[in-house]
Amino acid sequence: MVTVGLTFISALVGWSATAALTAYAQRRPSVAAIAWLVAALGVTVGLSAAVIGVLFDFGELTFRLLHIGVSLIGPLFVAWGAFEYAVRSPNGRFTVRLFMSALTIVPLVVLSVDRISGRFDAAFPPLGEHYDLIPRALVNGAQGFAALLLVLVFVAVLRRGTRGPGTNDLAVLGLLVLTVLLSVVVGRAGLGAFGPLLMLGAVSSLWGAGALAARPRRDPYDDDDYDDDYDDEYDDELDDEPQEQPVRRKRRNADPYDDLYGDAPTAPPAKLRGVITIYTLGEGQGDGFDQLANAVVAEVAKREPDTLLFAAHTVPSAPLQRIVYAIYRDELAQEEHERQPHTMEFTRLLSRHVVATNVIELSLSGAAANDGLAAMLMPR
Repeated sequence: MVTVGLTFISALVGWSATAALTAYAQRRPSVAAIAWLVAALGVTVGLSAAVIGVLFDFGELTFRLLHIGVSLIGPLFVAWGAFEYAVRSPNGRFTVRLFMSALTIVPLVVLSVDRISGRFDAAFPPLGEHYDLIPRALVNGAQGFAALLLVLVFVAVLRRGTRGPGTNDLAVLGLLVLTVLLSVVVGRAGLGAFGPLLMLGAVSSLWGAGALAARPRRDPYDDDDYDDDYDDEYDDELDDEPQEQPVRRKRRNADPYDDLYGDAPTAPPAKLRGVITIYTLGEGQGDGFDQLANAVVAEVAKREPDTLLFAAHTVPSAPLQRIVYAIYRDELAQEEHERQPHTMEFTRLLSRHVVATNVIELSLSGAAANDGLAAMLMPR
Protein backbone atom coordinates (compact mmCIF):
# COMPACT_ATOMS: atom_id res chain seq x y z
CA MET A 1 0.00 0.00 0.00
CA VAL A 2 2.96 2.30 0.52
CA THR A 3 3.88 1.94 -3.15
CA VAL A 4 0.27 2.59 -4.18
CA GLY A 5 0.09 5.74 -2.07
CA LEU A 6 3.42 7.10 -3.31
CA THR A 7 2.52 6.37 -6.92
CA PHE A 8 -0.85 8.08 -6.55
CA ILE A 9 0.78 11.16 -4.96
CA SER A 10 3.41 11.25 -7.72
CA ALA A 11 0.71 11.18 -10.40
CA LEU A 12 -1.29 13.86 -8.58
CA VAL A 13 1.75 16.14 -8.30
CA GLY A 14 2.49 15.38 -11.94
CA TRP A 15 -0.93 16.61 -13.05
CA SER A 16 -0.51 19.71 -10.88
CA ALA A 17 2.89 20.37 -12.44
CA THR A 18 1.41 19.90 -15.91
CA ALA A 19 -1.31 22.44 -15.15
CA ALA A 20 1.27 24.90 -13.79
CA LEU A 21 3.55 24.47 -16.82
CA THR A 22 0.54 25.01 -19.09
CA ALA A 23 -0.07 28.34 -17.36
CA TYR A 24 3.60 29.28 -17.69
CA ALA A 25 3.56 28.42 -21.40
CA GLN A 26 0.48 30.55 -21.96
CA ARG A 27 1.89 33.48 -20.01
CA ARG A 28 5.36 33.36 -21.57
CA PRO A 29 5.14 31.21 -24.70
CA SER A 30 8.40 29.69 -25.90
CA VAL A 31 9.72 26.44 -27.33
CA ALA A 32 11.34 25.65 -23.98
CA ALA A 33 8.06 26.04 -22.08
CA ILE A 34 6.22 23.82 -24.56
CA ALA A 35 8.96 21.18 -24.40
CA TRP A 36 8.77 21.06 -20.61
CA LEU A 37 4.99 20.87 -20.80
CA VAL A 38 5.22 17.86 -23.14
CA ALA A 39 7.75 16.24 -20.79
CA ALA A 40 5.50 16.77 -17.77
CA LEU A 41 2.48 15.42 -19.63
CA GLY A 42 4.36 12.31 -20.80
CA VAL A 43 5.72 11.54 -17.33
CA THR A 44 2.34 12.17 -15.70
CA VAL A 45 0.49 9.87 -18.11
CA GLY A 46 3.10 7.21 -17.36
CA LEU A 47 2.66 7.66 -13.61
CA SER A 48 -1.12 7.52 -13.99
CA ALA A 49 -0.75 4.20 -15.79
CA ALA A 50 1.59 3.11 -12.99
CA VAL A 51 -1.16 3.73 -10.42
CA ILE A 52 -3.24 1.08 -12.18
CA GLY A 53 -0.19 -1.15 -12.44
CA VAL A 54 0.66 -1.10 -8.73
CA LEU A 55 -3.00 -1.70 -7.84
CA PHE A 56 -3.72 -4.60 -10.22
CA ASP A 57 -0.24 -5.61 -11.41
CA PHE A 58 1.38 -4.17 -14.51
CA GLY A 59 0.40 -5.32 -17.97
CA GLU A 60 1.65 -4.56 -21.46
CA LEU A 61 -0.31 -1.29 -21.81
CA THR A 62 0.60 0.15 -18.43
CA PHE A 63 4.23 -0.94 -18.89
CA ARG A 64 4.45 0.76 -22.30
CA LEU A 65 2.82 3.98 -21.08
CA LEU A 66 5.09 4.13 -18.04
CA HIS A 67 8.32 3.82 -20.01
CA ILE A 68 7.26 5.96 -22.95
CA GLY A 69 6.72 8.77 -20.45
CA VAL A 70 9.43 8.13 -17.86
CA SER A 71 12.25 6.68 -20.00
CA LEU A 72 11.73 8.47 -23.33
CA ILE A 73 9.51 11.57 -23.44
CA GLY A 74 10.43 12.92 -20.02
CA PRO A 75 14.26 12.97 -20.23
CA LEU A 76 14.38 13.87 -23.93
CA PHE A 77 11.99 16.82 -23.82
CA VAL A 78 13.31 18.15 -20.52
CA ALA A 79 16.81 18.32 -22.04
CA TRP A 80 15.51 19.84 -25.28
CA GLY A 81 13.67 22.51 -23.32
CA ALA A 82 16.87 23.29 -21.41
CA PHE A 83 18.75 23.70 -24.70
CA GLU A 84 16.11 26.03 -26.14
CA TYR A 85 16.09 28.00 -22.90
CA ALA A 86 19.83 28.58 -22.59
CA VAL A 87 21.44 28.31 -26.05
CA ARG A 88 20.97 31.22 -28.44
CA SER A 89 22.52 29.86 -31.63
CA PRO A 90 19.84 29.60 -34.38
CA ASN A 91 21.89 26.98 -36.22
CA GLY A 92 22.32 24.95 -33.05
CA ARG A 93 18.62 25.05 -32.28
CA PHE A 94 17.71 24.04 -35.81
CA THR A 95 20.10 21.08 -35.73
CA VAL A 96 18.78 19.89 -32.38
CA ARG A 97 15.20 20.11 -33.62
CA LEU A 98 16.07 17.82 -36.53
CA PHE A 99 17.56 15.24 -34.16
CA MET A 100 14.55 15.58 -31.85
CA SER A 101 12.20 14.58 -34.64
CA ALA A 102 14.08 11.35 -35.29
CA LEU A 103 14.77 10.53 -31.65
CA THR A 104 11.12 11.00 -30.71
CA ILE A 105 9.15 9.42 -33.54
CA VAL A 106 11.20 6.26 -34.13
CA PRO A 107 11.59 5.19 -30.47
CA LEU A 108 7.95 6.10 -29.76
CA VAL A 109 6.72 3.77 -32.52
CA VAL A 110 9.06 0.96 -31.50
CA LEU A 111 8.18 1.18 -27.79
CA SER A 112 4.49 1.14 -28.72
CA VAL A 113 4.53 -1.98 -30.89
CA ASP A 114 7.63 -4.02 -30.07
CA ARG A 115 7.26 -7.41 -28.39
CA ILE A 116 7.33 -7.51 -24.58
CA SER A 117 8.60 -10.53 -22.67
CA GLY A 118 8.56 -11.64 -19.04
CA ARG A 119 6.01 -11.55 -16.24
CA PHE A 120 4.83 -8.48 -14.38
CA ASP A 121 3.90 -7.83 -10.77
CA ALA A 122 2.93 -4.72 -8.78
CA ALA A 123 6.48 -3.30 -8.58
CA PHE A 124 7.80 -0.70 -11.03
CA PRO A 125 9.18 -2.83 -13.91
CA PRO A 126 12.66 -1.92 -15.29
CA LEU A 127 12.68 -1.28 -19.02
CA GLY A 128 15.56 -3.65 -19.80
CA GLU A 129 13.88 -6.73 -18.28
CA HIS A 130 10.94 -6.71 -20.70
CA TYR A 131 12.01 -4.98 -23.94
CA ASP A 132 14.34 -6.53 -26.53
CA LEU A 133 17.61 -5.14 -27.84
CA ILE A 134 16.29 -2.62 -30.39
CA PRO A 135 13.95 -0.73 -28.02
CA ARG A 136 16.66 -0.66 -25.37
CA ALA A 137 19.19 0.70 -27.87
CA LEU A 138 16.80 3.42 -29.05
CA VAL A 139 16.04 4.52 -25.51
CA ASN A 140 19.74 4.50 -24.67
CA GLY A 141 20.40 6.69 -27.70
CA ALA A 142 17.66 9.15 -26.75
CA GLN A 143 18.90 9.36 -23.17
CA GLY A 144 22.49 9.81 -24.35
CA PHE A 145 21.38 12.65 -26.60
CA ALA A 146 19.57 14.22 -23.64
CA ALA A 147 22.77 14.02 -21.58
CA LEU A 148 24.73 15.68 -24.40
CA LEU A 149 22.22 18.54 -24.59
CA LEU A 150 22.48 19.13 -20.84
CA VAL A 151 26.28 19.27 -21.05
CA LEU A 152 26.06 21.82 -23.89
CA VAL A 153 23.59 23.89 -21.88
CA PHE A 154 25.87 23.81 -18.84
CA VAL A 155 28.80 25.04 -20.95
CA ALA A 156 26.68 27.81 -22.50
CA VAL A 157 25.51 29.06 -19.10
CA LEU A 158 29.04 29.04 -17.67
CA ARG A 159 30.39 30.95 -20.66
CA ARG A 160 27.88 33.74 -20.03
CA GLY A 161 28.89 33.94 -16.37
CA THR A 162 27.14 33.03 -13.14
CA ARG A 163 26.33 36.54 -11.92
CA GLY A 164 22.86 38.07 -12.21
CA PRO A 165 20.68 36.10 -14.69
CA GLY A 166 23.33 33.38 -14.84
CA THR A 167 22.59 32.37 -11.25
CA ASN A 168 18.93 31.79 -12.09
CA ASP A 169 19.88 29.86 -15.23
CA LEU A 170 22.15 27.57 -13.19
CA ALA A 171 19.33 26.91 -10.73
CA VAL A 172 16.96 26.04 -13.59
CA LEU A 173 19.59 23.78 -15.16
CA GLY A 174 20.27 22.02 -11.85
CA LEU A 175 16.60 21.19 -11.36
CA LEU A 176 16.30 19.94 -14.94
CA VAL A 177 19.37 17.72 -14.57
CA LEU A 178 17.84 16.26 -11.40
CA THR A 179 14.58 15.58 -13.26
CA VAL A 180 16.37 13.72 -16.05
CA LEU A 181 18.61 11.78 -13.67
CA LEU A 182 15.75 10.55 -11.49
CA SER A 183 13.62 9.57 -14.49
CA VAL A 184 16.45 7.61 -16.10
CA VAL A 185 17.29 5.81 -12.84
CA VAL A 186 13.66 4.77 -12.28
CA GLY A 187 13.25 3.65 -15.89
CA ARG A 188 16.35 1.51 -15.78
CA ALA A 189 16.15 0.07 -12.25
CA GLY A 190 12.48 0.25 -11.20
CA LEU A 191 13.52 0.35 -7.50
CA GLY A 192 10.24 -0.93 -6.06
CA ALA A 193 8.69 1.50 -3.59
CA PHE A 194 11.57 3.94 -4.16
CA GLY A 195 10.56 4.27 -7.82
CA PRO A 196 7.44 6.41 -7.25
CA LEU A 197 9.27 8.34 -4.53
CA LEU A 198 12.05 9.30 -6.97
CA MET A 199 9.47 10.19 -9.62
CA LEU A 200 7.81 12.48 -7.10
CA GLY A 201 11.14 14.28 -6.86
CA ALA A 202 11.45 14.34 -10.67
CA VAL A 203 8.09 15.99 -11.34
CA SER A 204 8.61 18.40 -8.44
CA SER A 205 12.00 19.42 -9.85
CA LEU A 206 10.51 19.99 -13.30
CA TRP A 207 7.75 22.09 -11.77
CA GLY A 208 10.32 24.15 -9.88
CA ALA A 209 12.46 24.66 -13.00
CA GLY A 210 9.45 25.89 -14.95
CA ALA A 211 8.53 28.28 -12.15
CA LEU A 212 12.06 29.72 -11.99
CA ALA A 213 12.27 30.12 -15.76
CA ALA A 214 8.92 31.95 -15.83
CA ARG A 215 9.76 34.42 -13.06
CA PRO A 216 8.97 37.99 -14.20
CA ARG A 217 12.43 39.29 -13.30
CA ARG A 218 13.87 36.97 -15.94
CA ASP A 219 11.79 38.75 -18.59
CA PRO A 220 12.06 42.48 -17.84
CA TYR A 221 11.21 43.45 -21.41
CA ASP A 222 7.62 42.31 -20.87
CA ASP A 223 7.25 44.70 -17.92
CA ASP A 224 5.77 48.13 -18.64
CA ASP A 225 7.98 49.55 -15.89
CA TYR A 226 11.07 47.96 -17.37
CA ASP A 227 13.06 51.14 -17.87
CA ASP A 228 12.72 52.28 -14.26
CA ASP A 229 13.35 48.84 -12.79
CA TYR A 230 16.30 48.23 -15.04
CA ASP A 231 17.86 51.59 -14.19
CA ASP A 232 17.60 50.93 -10.46
CA GLU A 233 19.10 47.45 -10.73
CA TYR A 234 21.82 48.62 -13.08
CA ASP A 235 22.81 51.55 -10.86
CA ASP A 236 22.90 49.30 -7.77
CA GLU A 237 25.19 46.88 -9.56
CA LEU A 238 27.53 49.71 -10.57
CA ASP A 239 27.68 50.96 -6.97
CA ASP A 240 28.22 47.56 -5.41
CA GLU A 241 30.39 45.88 -8.04
CA PRO A 242 32.11 48.46 -10.24
CA GLN A 243 34.41 45.80 -11.66
CA GLU A 244 31.47 44.35 -13.61
CA GLN A 245 31.09 47.51 -15.67
CA PRO A 246 32.14 46.88 -19.28
CA VAL A 247 35.45 48.38 -20.31
CA ARG A 248 35.04 51.99 -21.40
CA ARG A 249 37.54 54.10 -23.28
CA LYS A 250 38.60 57.61 -22.34
CA ARG A 251 36.99 59.12 -25.41
CA ARG A 252 33.50 58.41 -24.10
CA ASN A 253 32.85 62.12 -23.52
CA ALA A 254 33.46 62.92 -27.16
CA ASP A 255 30.52 63.63 -29.44
CA PRO A 256 29.82 60.25 -31.11
CA TYR A 257 28.54 61.94 -34.24
CA ASP A 258 31.52 64.24 -34.92
CA ASP A 259 33.05 61.78 -37.35
CA LEU A 260 29.91 61.48 -39.46
CA TYR A 261 28.03 64.74 -39.14
CA GLY A 262 30.31 67.73 -39.74
CA ASP A 263 29.60 70.80 -41.84
CA ALA A 264 30.20 68.77 -44.98
CA PRO A 265 30.20 65.04 -45.66
CA THR A 266 33.56 63.46 -45.06
CA ALA A 267 34.97 60.00 -45.56
CA PRO A 268 34.04 57.78 -42.58
CA PRO A 269 36.73 56.28 -40.37
CA ALA A 270 38.21 53.10 -41.77
CA LYS A 271 37.26 51.04 -38.70
CA LEU A 272 33.55 51.86 -38.69
CA ARG A 273 31.43 48.67 -38.33
CA GLY A 274 27.87 48.06 -39.49
CA VAL A 275 25.45 45.16 -38.99
CA ILE A 276 22.06 44.53 -40.57
CA THR A 277 19.97 41.81 -38.93
CA ILE A 278 16.81 40.58 -40.67
CA TYR A 279 14.32 38.74 -38.44
CA THR A 280 11.46 36.58 -39.67
CA LEU A 281 8.76 36.44 -36.99
CA GLY A 282 6.30 33.74 -36.07
CA GLU A 283 2.63 34.32 -36.80
CA GLY A 284 1.18 36.87 -34.39
CA GLN A 285 4.56 37.68 -32.79
CA GLY A 286 4.95 41.21 -34.18
CA ASP A 287 3.80 43.09 -31.10
CA GLY A 288 5.97 41.03 -28.77
CA PHE A 289 9.08 41.53 -30.89
CA ASP A 290 8.42 45.26 -31.27
CA GLN A 291 8.17 45.61 -27.51
CA LEU A 292 11.55 43.90 -27.07
CA ALA A 293 13.11 45.99 -29.84
CA ASN A 294 11.82 49.29 -28.43
CA ALA A 295 13.20 48.44 -25.00
CA VAL A 296 16.68 47.56 -26.27
CA VAL A 297 16.77 50.63 -28.55
CA ALA A 298 16.06 52.86 -25.54
CA GLU A 299 18.85 51.19 -23.54
CA VAL A 300 21.34 51.51 -26.40
CA ALA A 301 20.55 55.21 -26.71
CA LYS A 302 21.16 55.78 -23.00
CA ARG A 303 24.17 53.57 -22.38
CA GLU A 304 26.17 53.13 -25.59
CA PRO A 305 27.67 56.35 -26.98
CA ASP A 306 29.93 54.39 -29.32
CA THR A 307 26.94 52.76 -30.98
CA LEU A 308 26.48 55.55 -33.49
CA LEU A 309 23.18 54.30 -34.88
CA PHE A 310 20.82 51.57 -33.73
CA ALA A 311 17.42 51.46 -35.41
CA ALA A 312 14.63 48.85 -35.65
CA HIS A 313 12.45 48.88 -38.77
CA THR A 314 9.18 47.28 -39.77
CA VAL A 315 8.63 46.22 -43.38
CA PRO A 316 5.20 47.34 -44.68
CA SER A 317 5.23 44.83 -47.54
CA ALA A 318 6.28 41.95 -45.22
CA PRO A 319 4.47 42.21 -41.85
CA LEU A 320 6.39 39.24 -40.41
CA GLN A 321 9.82 40.78 -41.06
CA ARG A 322 11.80 43.20 -38.94
CA ILE A 323 15.16 44.79 -39.74
CA VAL A 324 17.61 46.07 -37.13
CA TYR A 325 20.42 48.31 -38.44
CA ALA A 326 23.43 49.24 -36.33
CA ILE A 327 26.60 51.30 -36.89
CA TYR A 328 29.43 51.03 -34.36
CA ARG A 329 32.43 53.33 -34.01
CA ASP A 330 34.78 50.36 -34.30
CA GLU A 331 35.11 46.67 -33.47
CA LEU A 332 35.51 47.32 -29.75
CA ALA A 333 32.27 49.29 -29.71
CA GLN A 334 30.49 46.34 -31.33
CA GLU A 335 31.94 43.96 -28.73
CA GLU A 336 30.85 46.27 -25.91
CA HIS A 337 27.34 46.37 -27.33
CA GLU A 338 27.15 42.58 -27.46
CA ARG A 339 28.28 42.31 -23.80
CA GLN A 340 25.64 44.71 -22.45
CA PRO A 341 22.99 43.09 -20.17
CA HIS A 342 20.11 44.51 -22.21
CA THR A 343 21.61 43.10 -25.43
CA MET A 344 22.12 39.65 -23.91
CA GLU A 345 18.57 39.59 -22.55
CA PHE A 346 17.16 40.74 -25.90
CA THR A 347 19.04 37.92 -27.65
CA ARG A 348 17.84 35.33 -25.14
CA LEU A 349 14.19 36.30 -25.55
CA LEU A 350 14.20 36.37 -29.35
CA SER A 351 13.39 32.67 -29.68
CA ARG A 352 9.86 33.34 -28.43
CA HIS A 353 9.10 35.50 -31.43
CA VAL A 354 11.63 34.73 -34.21
CA VAL A 355 11.70 31.72 -36.53
CA ALA A 356 14.65 32.76 -38.73
CA THR A 357 17.52 35.26 -38.54
CA ASN A 358 19.84 36.58 -41.25
CA VAL A 359 22.87 38.68 -40.21
CA ILE A 360 24.78 40.85 -42.70
CA GLU A 361 28.02 42.48 -41.54
CA LEU A 362 29.04 45.68 -43.32
CA SER A 363 32.21 47.63 -43.90
CA LEU A 364 31.14 51.22 -44.43
CA SER A 365 32.66 52.84 -47.53
CA GLY A 366 30.72 56.11 -47.63
CA ALA A 367 28.02 57.98 -45.76
CA ALA A 368 26.13 61.27 -45.70
CA ALA A 369 23.58 62.46 -43.16
CA ASN A 370 22.32 65.74 -41.73
CA ASP A 371 22.52 66.81 -38.12
CA GLY A 372 18.87 66.12 -37.39
CA LEU A 373 19.03 62.42 -38.25
CA ALA A 374 21.27 61.53 -35.33
CA ALA A 375 19.20 63.51 -32.84
CA MET A 376 15.98 61.92 -34.09
CA LEU A 377 17.17 58.32 -34.15
CA MET A 378 19.51 58.29 -31.14
CA PRO A 379 18.41 60.89 -28.55
CA ARG A 380 20.85 61.14 -25.65
